[in-house]
Amino acid sequence: MSDFVIVGGGVIGMMSALQLADAGHEVTLVERHACGRESSWAGGGIVSPLYPWRYTPPISRLSSWSEGYYPELALRLLEETGIDPEYRQKGLLYLRVDDEARALAWAREVGKPLERVDGTFLYDKEPAAAPGCDGALWMPTLGSIRNPRLVRALRARLAAMPRVRLREQTEVTGLRAEGGRITAVETATGPIAGDQVVVCGGAWAAELLAGVGVELAVRPVRGQMILFRAPPELVRRVVLMDGRYVIPRADGRVLAGSTLEEVGFDKATTEVARASLWESATAIVPALAQCEVEHHWAGLRPGSPDGVPFIGAVPGFANLHVNAGHYRNGLVLAPASTRLLVDGLLGREPILDPAPYALSTPRE
Repeated sequence: MSDFVIVGGGVIGMMSALQLADAGHEVTLVERHACGRESSWAGGGIVSPLYPWRYTPPISRLSSWSEGYYPELALRLLEETGIDPEYRQKGLLYLRVDDEARALAWAREVGKPLERVDGTFLYDKEPAAAPGCDGALWMPTLGSIRNPRLVRALRARLAAMPRVRLREQTEVTGLRAEGGRITAVETATGPIAGDQVVVCGGAWAAELLAGVGVELAVRPVRGQMILFRAPPELVRRVVLMDGRYVIPRADGRVLAGSTLEEVGFDKATTEVARASLWESATAIVPALAQCEVEHHWAGLRPGSPDGVPFIGAVPGFANLHVNAGHYRNGLVLAPASTRLLVDGLLGREPILDPAPYALSTPRE
């Protein structure tokens, strides 16, 4: 029997498993498909909320802690697995920001480098950006990571750790509860027992907890993205305009995203979304109109009422915990939210006040 059974093999579940195994614990990670193939794979990999000044302090605190962790994690995974997560700290350019004064005031308050730059600076940094802009907001410290490679590296590291058992292609059908404890995680191939159970099921977390009478305000929110095959250096850094963004990869490919759609658990792509994303991307970087759209996909974000994740113990159970509801910022918040959860599981001093993320905290 493992010390911990983690349900859900996305970036939240895998980072939790890594930290627990690093601390010397036996961990079983259960994933119904392959690890890292849901929203962790589908996102863009920007290591910041899109407009961070528009978020509440609980999200900002998690984001600030996580942002500083990614360079270290990327180097570790490259060294241990040979897979490069491609962390790139090239900064971000914000075009056409309508609450610029608020953004700059936020940056001064939290000590974040953010400044108004003129058109000369903008086009020196990003020559192919939308023409005719007289300036932009510039955040030089922002990074991005190639999330499909990040999750592949995380899985490879976990697979090599003797304290971790990966149970992929294993569908969880429920939780077996008795006397205020979870005695087993029920799966299609039989029960899995552990001293402590952690639900990191993303958009599916609420369905699983509902089976033991726990109401979790997490719902699926579809997001679609497209990928351009572009020449290297056409886009050099993340550029954001009117709520949409383009993200370059080291090989020249450029992601463009994303939609927000309340359609339940439907992961289908649509021509309407593809056309809308193409229009946004080519407005941000007109030269992308000459590039092939190589791929179009959708993922399901775990939406929560205010975007603040639920992290910590599940009331009414002695050994059940949850880490879900990160909405658009799962990758952004993953290092801090998993560290905060693991601190609680192991009785360590928490990196942040855990109260705003507790299941007992009222949410709007």
